[in-house]
Amino acid sequence: MTDLIQLQESIWARHSYLILALPLLSFIINSLLFSKKKKISAAISTVLSGASFAYVLGLVIPWFKIVLKAGSAPAQILWNWNWFPMTENFGVKLGLLLDPISAMMLVVITAIAFLVHVYSVGYMKDDPGKGRFFPLLSLFAFAMLGLVISTNLLQMYIFWELVGVSSYLLIGFWYHKPSAVAAAKKAFIITRFADAFFLLGIVIVAWMNGSVDFLLINTPEAAAQLNRTVSLGFASFNALSIATLLIFTGGWGKSAMFPMHVWLPDAMEGPTPVSSIIHSATMVVAGVYLTARMFPLFSAAPFTLEVVMWVGAFTAAFAAIIAITQKDIKRILAFSTLSQLGYMMFSLGVARMGTDINSLGYSASMFHVFNHAFFKCMLFLGAGAIIHRVHSNDLDEMGGLRKQMPWTYAAMLIACLAIAGVPPFSGFFSKDEILLTALQNGHIAVFVTGTVVGLLTAFYMFRFFFLIFHGEARTEISTAKEDPWMTFPIVLLAIPAAVGGLLLHKAFGSIVIPPMQISDICFANYDWVPWLATAMGVLGIALAWVLYGRKQTDVAAVLNTEDRPRWYQVVYDKFYIDDLWLWFSRTLIIKTFSGGLKWFDRNIIDGTMDLVGAVLQRGGVAVRKMQNGSVALYLGLFFTGLFLVAWFGNLPLK
Repeated sequence: MTDLIQLQESIWARHSYLILALPLLSFIINSLLFSKKKKISAAISTVLSGASFAYVLGLVIPWFKIVLKAGSAPAQILWNWNWFPMTENFGVKLGLLLDPISAMMLVVITAIAFLVHVYSVGYMKDDPGKGRFFPLLSLFAFAMLGLVISTNLLQMYIFWELVGVSSYLLIGFWYHKPSAVAAAKKAFIITRFADAFFLLGIVIVAWMNGSVDFLLINTPEAAAQLNRTVSLGFASFNALSIATLLIFTGGWGKSAMFPMHVWLPDAMEGPTPVSSIIHSATMVVAGVYLTARMFPLFSAAPFTLEVVMWVGAFTAAFAAIIAITQKDIKRILAFSTLSQLGYMMFSLGVARMGTDINSLGYSASMFHVFNHAFFKCMLFLGAGAIIHRVHSNDLDEMGGLRKQMPWTYAAMLIACLAIAGVPPFSGFFSKDEILLTALQNGHIAVFVTGTVVGLLTAFYMFRFFFLIFHGEARTEISTAKEDPWMTFPIVLLAIPAAVGGLLLHKAFGSIVIPPMQISDICFANYDWVPWLATAMGVLGIALAWVLYGRKQTDVAAVLNTEDRPRWYQVVYDKFYIDDLWLWFSRTLIIKTFSGGLKWFDRNIIDGTMDLVGAVLQRGGVAVRKMQNGSVALYLGLFFTGLFLVAWFGNLPLK
């Protein structure tokens, strides 16, 4: 504890505001001074992003060493500023909360942001909007860092919305493309829809607890205060269940869980570095992070965790099935992200068994967030390098890239093995723990779902890999060498994807545990689970090799989507969920609900105002006509007015 106090008083902690100040400074300087000077903008943004990463390492590494030595990780508030006090005990506070999951996310976000900046120097070098791109990337990093270090729900919500705004600007970065504009609007509208419920949940928690600080609401006392029936006259509800469900709905939309997943594949319309940073460590894991941050309160509401579990499990399976049929490589990775987010979410949902909590589910979910960030970022950056080489996103126009892109080939192989859950690569350790938690806590259906999804993941990722790098080239390929600005981050990310799980899984299991009382339960061991998970991964790879990797594979036939069974077309068209959303938004919302509001606005609101305006206008015309200079008229009006005042004022006439 003495060491932790000394760290809190160290130069790193005293200047912890730099975590937010550096990316914000990059955004302001580049926006105001260098938006038209592309090279300077890229240099400033990249240098300050690297400085942010270095600062976070200087803060977090000593903290983790002390925590490992002490064997516990108490939450610490390094600074807290009440910038908008409302009452004596309540206000809008801005601060920095340092605990295992926020420290982990700080490292992940700053590392990914820095590497994406470096990659973008090469990727965006010929783009005319380069001077606009880097300030927006810095703004996005600032928003996400503010979200994960928040000390309370209100601060988190402010940065949560800023993440939404900056992602809207980045997804629609190429605004000359109608598809990019449509994708940005879809992402913004769907996540705002979910955020409305999130805000309502915050209001309920603040109203009934008098606080939104995480260290106060994630307690048994706060749960007991919320765990009561509230009557609205026409209905009664349990405040704890409703509040936690409403808050989770915000994460449901932000992490693109089914059926609010439709915005995420379309977000591929942005530049590849944007896809990489959104899908790996930032926006889409915000919902998982929110659920983990609120886990002590959520665990007191069993129904909420049931919803978290089933939404996550269904999304994992649903997205994996769709990914098998897609041909756009960025969309394959997008549906892969959806599936992995499902893993992270249901891991938190299965952590409860009866009244007991299995902390392995919590730590496994956060460990998968960590592992997924690096191998998914690398996959997207690799996809961007491939697209730069063949000038297409379509698997139909790839193949035979192994010799032209050897560094990318090796890194992508490591990433595919990691996401497939093959040991000793990173994804194996976190997936194994997620499946083990589901089995230990008696969620057999979820365990089976997760196991099958593991097979599907290995299959579609190696379908992706073989069709890109193996076989004969299906289009003209440039023989130019790999761009070092783009290749360096890809290769660097291969290191944590290869060995991160092996080196860190014990530390995560002992440190990253929910901040609550954990029952001392002896769970069954199930030593066969890792073998089963590995077998599923290997089987998926073998099936992908047989169908797509061999020399005699007829690629044109396997990629043909027209002469396929009806079920294949349904899956390829994503079960028509996008069409259902379009019908829902156009027919029910725009034509019915919005149409009714439009009629009310034009006929009732505008009609009333038009009537008032017409009366005033006619009155004004009448008054104007009276001003004709006739003394007789003026005297007549004067005495008439005097008479009316006397009459209606009940005054005696003399």
